[in-house]
Amino acid sequence: MEIEIIYENFDLIVVEKPPKVPSQQDPSGDPDVTTLLNRDYIGVIHRLDRPVGGVMVYAKTKNANSFLSKGVASGGFHKEYLTIVIGKPEKANTEMINYLKKDAGKSISRVVDKNTSGAKLAILEYILLDTILLDTGEMLSLLKVVLKTGRHHQIRVQLANHGFPIWGDTKYNPSFSNTKIWTQIALWAYSLKFRHLDGKKKTYFSYPKDEYPWSLFHDSITKLKVK
Repeated sequence: MEIEIIYENFDLIVVEKPPKVPSQQDPSGDPDVTTLLNRDYIGVIHRLDRPVGGVMVYAKTKNANSFLSKGVASGGFHKEYLTIVIGKPEKANTEMINYLKKDAGKSISRVVDKNTSGAKLAILEYILLDTILLDTGEMLSLLKVVLKTGRHHQIRVQLANHGFPIWGDTKYNPSFSNTKIWTQIALWAYSLKFRHLDGKKKTYFSYPKDEYPWSLFHDSITKLKVK
């Protein structure tokens, strides 16, 4: 398996992480992005859930690792996602604010009261891009999600909690939690903006493959693509 390289220089490498491939080595022992890149040095700056595909950046030097990691910690990374959810939100554009707590033993997160021990603030904004009605009567919506905090499973948990679970999400969408047939979660990291070591901010894009259910929104996704 080859990892698609979007951009590379001496300090860093921007790639498209394939779905189902871990961002870094994990207990499964399966091939991961850091190993597949096969560079002398690869520093992990941020992560994507294993089922999720899309744009990521890795450091190629220790100096770049330190610089980029500080950018993440200070909120200097701007991340946007595309996702397909069940249903149609009433508001075309809104901000979701919740408190989440991670259950490490079950590898899930839950929305909790803000006074709960271990609760962390989670904020995201979504923009409704398109909605379609299937022949089955089910309604699907394409959302652009702007992530303002980086919590465990944040997008998946918050959308599900507000009544719009992500298509194919076997952890937080009851319609898929007991399925025995593999379904790829419809969540994609499509835009990443951050400051390079030279001080310049740059944005990189990645788009989901034209497969179901993304193919249902082919025209809307095409309009997002940078010319």
